[in-house]
Amino acid sequence: MNAYMNNYHHNQIDTASREQILIMLYDGAIRFTRQAINAIETGDQNGKTHGIQKAMAIISEFRNTLDHNIGGEIAANLDALYEFMISSLTQANLKNDLEPLQVVDNLLSDLRETWNEAIQIARKEQRAQVQVAKSDHMPLRASL
Repeated sequence: MNAYMNNYHHNQIDTASREQILIMLYDGAIRFTRQAINAIETGDQNGKTHGIQKAMAIISEFRNTLDHNIGGEIAANLDALYEFMISSLTQANLKNDLEPLQVVDNLLSDLRETWNEAIQIARKEQRAQVQVAKSDHMPLRASL
């Protein structure tokens, strides 16, 4: 059954849009952060470390893919926010502290929601542009 799930997940990623992959990555970072929270609560040091390392890897990838030339101030703000999250995760790992993990969880959840809303707005605008383009090219019918 595990092989089937792996194939399913690979197909999901292979057929996903860039936007869907971004949301999946946020979901993963949130999931790993919550796993680390749960691991601290249950005293599972290995689980805590694993969850924090995975969340940090995803957040680091977010930082690495920022385009400061195109993104300007928004990219700079996101970079600072991602840096803060990585620092918070490091502190949580060193001190077994739940608070920085909860802060990161909230930030990731807020960012995920913001990106999701932006994606939905962009899709609506694209559909509207396609409709306008189609209506501009419709031939006029002659009346009988």
